[in-house]
Amino acid sequence: MKCDVLTLFPDIINAYLNESILKRAQEKNLLEVRVYNIRDFASGRHKIVDDYPFGGGPGMVMKPEPLFKAVEHLRQDGQQRRIILLSPQGTPFTQSLAESFSREQHRLVFICGRYEGVDERVKSSLADEEVSAGDYVLTGGELAALTVIDASARLIPGALGDDRSAEEESFSWGLLDYPHYTRPREFRGMKVPEVLVSGNHKEIWLWRRKEALRKTLKIRPDLIERIGLTDVDKKLISEIKGEH
Repeated sequence: MKCDVLTLFPDIINAYLNESILKRAQEKNLLEVRVYNIRDFASGRHKIVDDYPFGGGPGMVMKPEPLFKAVEHLRQDGQQRRIILLSPQGTPFTQSLAESFSREQHRLVFICGRYEGVDERVKSSLADEEVSAGDYVLTGGELAALTVIDASARLIPGALGDDRSAEEESFSWGLLDYPHYTRPREFRGMKVPEVLVSGNHKEIWLWRRKEALRKTLKIRPDLIERIGLTDVDKKLISEIKGEH
């Protein structure tokens, strides 16, 4: 997975990239991220990257010229790129989109907006798509870009210590994750469920599936409607409802 990040605050991106799983993924050459300061592509002595909006209104808008110049500079190496603008108006970021990014053969370019947003011509003529981290507004696109890179990079085979970790996390099943326990077996009177120390892998799988269904029904019932329930799932859901 290869990425370019265009931002006004490179240190925000670099600080996160230099820690934990993303750092190891880069060391293994599974992930490559190049970070560019948009201001380096601005003209004039003051390197201005924003201006007042036409028509009036609060705040400032990021100018198109630095962003177009930045992308044109990147394209000089001849590599194909998928240009993504992080924006509250974009397509909601999901696990399936993370899987798509993790398998992308082209370089991914993430444009991090700031202020009141970017000039519309960036959206209509430069970016291939807009992606939103959620139904809320952030100060800038940096956190959204890091969210996308993090969620996607961990799906690259070899990025995690055990690839099964990514397969069994929340949303990989289409459900929220099941509860996790570790040592000690009993802590302040709270015990680990017996099934988890039974060694019976079939029963453990059924318990985990049932608990994932239970949590999803309680917190995100909308997800249940999106997945294809198996006969086992339907039986487990019936048991859960019977308990209440």
